[in-house]
Amino acid sequence: MGAARRGRARSAIRRQPGRSAGAPSPAAPDPRTPQSSNQRRHRGPLYAALDLGTNNCRLLIARPHDRGFRVLDGFTRIVRLGEGVSVTGRLGDAAMERTMEALRQCRNKLRDHQPTRMRLIATEACRAAENGPAFLSRVKSEIGLDLEIVDRRTEAELAVTGCADLIDGEASGALMFDIGGGSSELAWLDFRGGRPRSQGRMSASIRSWQSLPVGVVSIAERFGGVDVTPQVFENMVRYVSEHLRQFRGREKLRQMIGTHPVHLIGTSGTVTTLAGLHLGLERYERQKVDGLWMKRQDVDETMRVLLDMPFERRVAHPCIGKDRADLVLPGCAIFEAIRREWPTERVRVADRGLREGILISLMDADRTTKRFSRYPKGAGNGQ
Repeated sequence: MGAARRGRARSAIRRQPGRSAGAPSPAAPDPRTPQSSNQRRHRGPLYAALDLGTNNCRLLIARPHDRGFRVLDGFTRIVRLGEGVSVTGRLGDAAMERTMEALRQCRNKLRDHQPTRMRLIATEACRAAENGPAFLSRVKSEIGLDLEIVDRRTEAELAVTGCADLIDGEASGALMFDIGGGSSELAWLDFRGGRPRSQGRMSASIRSWQSLPVGVVSIAERFGGVDVTPQVFENMVRYVSEHLRQFRGREKLRQMIGTHPVHLIGTSGTVTTLAGLHLGLERYERQKVDGLWMKRQDVDETMRVLLDMPFERRVAHPCIGKDRADLVLPGCAIFEAIRREWPTERVRVADRGLREGILISLMDADRTTKRFSRYPKGAGNGQ
């Protein structure tokens, strides 16, 4: 599929390619190479965002650029912090140790870059686990990173903010979904009354949202993710569909899809993996995946290929790998349940999410503060 057919929008995010943290672009130097103090001194403030989820620990460090930002450094590691939480209700010792090691590396990067502002968040694993708050206290004490557990609404809003500039400018609405490790967030954006001008304000268009208590890790633990037969896959889909019935405005969204231009936009390893398979990539390339449009039949065909793929082939596939091989089909089941509930003709793939939403929110807030600070108190009131 060529660039013209994909219809990719120009992104305000000047990131380098690669899954999450990214591989270096052939057209530019690797942004993850630490800059010298002289380079940092003259190019404005740095911002950082850390997202500790059920499955991944991710960090981005960036500088404002035009109306978006340019990534200077990043880190991503599959830690499976939420492994077993759906069964035991607690974070396991091995999972916490894996996560501590990843967070130490994040701390080292933050020390090196010394961002002006940062926000460090933890999501479903720490929300759901009985010992989640205690684990974050240990992180603060031993590593020096102060992570906040965000609520589900905040998580949905940040995901929308991070993906907003990929929403079709001609669309009347969109359904954004973020398939996580322990939960999945959905947000229905309705633009029929107008569209926010700023990407940082896009969450104001959320008409309804839902946080599903299901993610790739919890589904895999419930149904298995290694040997997934068509029947097991259907059982997964039905299980997720039961939760989708609680979505406020479920029928109204379906009616809107029937009468207005509405599309899905998905941010997760599930949809980026499907995109990589669809494109036939020999290795994952973010610049080809982020912003890709997939038609309904494209998703159908790619899911069929994936369902027929033995576990060993999933492990060996460069767009999946051993860390995701048992999670990709549970993720596809969540995606399939959403597609069946609200069938649209196309979906946009986003290799971006909470970290980008955090960065955009922080930068947007600072820009707003600077605009107001330019005017003396009482200006504009005839004083």
